Order: sequence, then C-alpha cells, then structure tokens
Amino acid sequence: MKNYLIVLILTLVLVSCKEDKKSTYLPDSVGAINDISMVIDNDLWEGEVGDSIRKFFAAPVDGLPQDEPLFTIHQVTPEVFTDFVRHRRNVVIVELDSVNGAVLEENLFAKPQNVGIFKGKTREELIHEIEKKSPEIIATFKETDIKESQERFLRSLNKEDDLEKGLGISLRMPSIYKIVKKENNFYWIERLIQKGTMNILVYEMPMNSIPEDSTRVDAIIKMRDSIGQLYVPGREEGMYMITEKAYAPYVFDAELAGRKAIETKGMWEVKNFFMAGPFVNYIVEDKPNNRLLVLEGFTFAPSTDKRDYMFELEAIMKTLKFTGKSDEAVTSR
Repeated sequence: MKNYLIVLILTLVLVSCKEDKKSTYLPDSVGAINDISMVIDNDLWEGEVGDSIRKFFAAPVDGLPQDEPLFTIHQVTPEVFTDFVRHRRNVVIVELDSVNGAVLEENLFAKPQNVGIFKGKTREELIHEIEKKSPEIIATFKETDIKESQERFLRSLNKEDDLEKGLGISLRMPSIYKIVKKENNFYWIERLIQKGTMNILVYEMPMNSIPEDSTRVDAIIKMRDSIGQLYVPGREEGMYMITEKAYAPYVFDAELAGRKAIETKGMWEVKNFFMAGPFVNYIVEDKPNNRLLVLEGFTFAPSTDKRDYMFELEAIMKTLKFTGKSDEAVTSR
C-alpha cells in the first residue's frame, strides 16, 4: 500500500510538471479589447440560438448615448477554427452535442485566454445553457480585458507624481494622458484623441456626503454638478458640465482598490450649450483618511463610437492604489 501511494504521488507530480511545461509553450493570445471569436455553425448562428447569444454578448453597454454592443463578435464556423484563429483571447464555442452543459476554460490554445463552451442536445437545451452561464462568462471576459488593457499601459507609462503627492494615491495610465488642471485637490487628466478628448477627474469629498439610502442618486448628481460648476467650465460664462437631465444615471454598488465604492454610469452635458457624452464615476470610501475619493472618466467624441474609450478609462481607474495621505493634502483641506 505504501509503495502504491509513492508511485501514485510520483505519477501526479510528473503529470503536473508535464502540464506546466506544456503550458509554457502556449502562444500569446491576440485580439482587440472587447472582441470575441464566436465558433458556431451558420444555421445555429442565424436562428434562435444565435439570437440568444446576441442577447447576452451583444447587449448594449450601459450609459452610452447610442447602442453599442458589449463585444464585437466575429463568427466563424468550426471548420475555420484552426491554427492561429484559435489564438484569440476571448473565444466562445457553441455546438449541439450528446450532452448538455456550459463551462469556462482557461488557456486552451493560447495564454491568457478564456474559452466559453456551450453544449446542448437540442436547440432549446442549448439556449437554456446559454442563458444560465453567459453572465458569468461575460464577467470573466470583461475582467480579462481590463487586465489586458492595464498590461498595455506598461509600454509607455505616465510618470507624473502629482496624485501621489497631493492625494496619496496612484493611477497607472499611458503617458499620452497629461494633468491639465490642478486646483484645491482637484485634478483633471486629459488625453487628446482624433475627434475629441478622454478625461479623468480626481477629487475628494467629505466622508458622509453621499447617503446610503434612496436619495444617493440625487446626492451624486448634486455632487457632480457642483464640481462641474467649480472646475469644468464651458466656452462662456454660465456654461459648465452637469449630469444630463433627460436620463437618470445607472448606479451600482462596487469595490475599488479593495474598498467599498459606488459606480455611476450616465451622460454628461454642458449647461446652456449643445455638448454631451458618457461618464463613469467611482466614489470610493477611504476611511483611513476620513474622506470619499472620487474618480470620474468622461469622453467627448462626437459622431464616434465610445465603448472602447470608456473601457480604457475604466481600466485606468481600476488601477487605483492608496499610497498614503500626504501632508500637503491634509493641510490644504
């Protein structure tokens, strides 16, 4: 019995080592952010099964001025899914089979890679598996793409240390982003793009300024509008950034840098002027420093899709780290 256990342990170790060695030879995954390779027969894709897939993976993104899908989907048939086509970072495989089930696998053909697999005996059972497992797979795809975006930032990092000196925090972002305004612990970071700008605002609020009851949406809107009036002016006097009045923002409980947060997605506009765009706002509870830290990303890009711009801003804000409150920030409040 003892010898048998020794052999079994050695076998498991060898298999594990073999698998680890094999995994090191996987090619690097490829693909744009928010892209999916959808491996599915044409007849399934063009019918109710495809409709179910699109319902989840091509659902409109919250908080954008026009409908844009969660993912850009590239449909390929199983026969085409070979060689380098298998190296996409996000893959979904949908097929009729002798079993029902849905799983999420990692690094099957490349790394890092997520492969969602849906199987069903009939079309109806296949649709059931898609409806049951898709939210989890989508959440994993989004998390992986956030990490991929953050890794790409490392190619050319912004080295400005104003946020650390003034607020005791750090954000990782590409060097193309620059601080364009710094006033009273308010920071405005901007990136110029072809048809507009991408922006990040960072500032502090008193600890109890946002209630946890049903009035918090109104409090968030009031906070944003007051900050806009103070620091984000328009072209003329009386013009400044506010929360768009026509649509209520989406508000969710969240977590950032391991701390309790509120996530708000919606539309901004300029008071008394025709100018608008999407925003995503995080209000982070910073108990050690007795404050709320507010991060907001917003885009001005008329006549341009904005999903990927907003996704990059979200990825930047999710690199938040608390490095320690500075004396400068404490004395200036």
